[in-house]
Amino acid sequence: MSTVVNPHTYQAQLDAKVSQLQDTFAPFNPPSLDVFASEPEHYRMRAEFRVWHQDDDLYYIMFDQTTKQQYRVDHFPIASLLINQAMPALLEALKPDPVLRRSLFQVDFLSSLSGELVISLLYHRQLDEVWQNAMQAVREQLQQQGIHASIIGRAKKQKWVLGQDYVVEKLQVADNELIYQQVENSFTQPNGRMNEKMLGWALEVTQGASGDLLELYCGNGNFSLALAPNFNRVLATEIASSSVKSAQYNIAANNIDNVTILRMSAEEFTQAMRGVREFRRLKGIDLSSYNCNTILVDPPRAGLDEETVKLVQEYDNILYVSCNPETLQKNLATLSQTHTISQFALFDQFPYTHHVEAGVYLKRR
Repeated sequence: MSTVVNPHTYQAQLDAKVSQLQDTFAPFNPPSLDVFASEPEHYRMRAEFRVWHQDDDLYYIMFDQTTKQQYRVDHFPIASLLINQAMPALLEALKPDPVLRRSLFQVDFLSSLSGELVISLLYHRQLDEVWQNAMQAVREQLQQQGIHASIIGRAKKQKWVLGQDYVVEKLQVADNELIYQQVENSFTQPNGRMNEKMLGWALEVTQGASGDLLELYCGNGNFSLALAPNFNRVLATEIASSSVKSAQYNIAANNIDNVTILRMSAEEFTQAMRGVREFRRLKGIDLSSYNCNTILVDPPRAGLDEETVKLVQEYDNILYVSCNPETLQKNLATLSQTHTISQFALFDQFPYTHHVEAGVYLKRR
């Protein structure tokens, strides 16, 4: 089914998620669940649409996840107000121009709480200067309507950027405003306000933790920078080069001097820590100098592999943020042998869906 957004039903849906999560993790005897509700509308900072061509008309479509049938999308209430403002304005600007319409098959929007917007248009043909000039006129037309957006054209082995290929997000975490570069076509947390709540919760539960922090899967430094005040130093790993570049940008933008980012996968870092392999990327980094008593993991939906789970068990404090309760449950079956859950949270990143984001903070028994 397509996502049906009805703010009047939001609390009932959230209550059902809470009940299911509590039942799922009851065998681990967690403490009372901290529940962080989402805004019921306009909470999503990014959106992707296929584009349908019908005679002189041009409109967005999405696909029903169950039936795979397409349906037309004229407005998208889960997306930010900025995206909803830009959606029809962009199409009206594209429709009269065959150069801009031809072979266009997808439009992606990336917005921010700070009011920035990047629009990416994907084509099944090569782009040229004629396209660039016409699209620059569209960009100026949008600006006249109060929509200030960077525009990117993508085709096979091509990327044309009018403006910039990222937004600069500003998040309020505790008493600090943090700056994050979020690059188009790279992973970022989709629900901006919920991200603020997750970072605030993580900062609160790790207060009083001693020593240094190790983080695996750090992305653009989302958690690393927010938690830096609680630790002497932060050592973080990420495999995607674009995310590592953004993390370095964010470290400088926030004037943080105690965070080091390594471009490594969690599996590679595990091998390095155990002395199984040496990596040139670690040149100049003395891993033995770090006194990491706390580890943070925010893995993909597949969760932690067996060797990484064993590595994580070696730390006194474990902060585990999960986008998939099933794999979290599987990993906790091992982690609970050595640790107990001291904090437990639900973050409703994706209202009106079955998806749940969970956070657990574990301490050694």
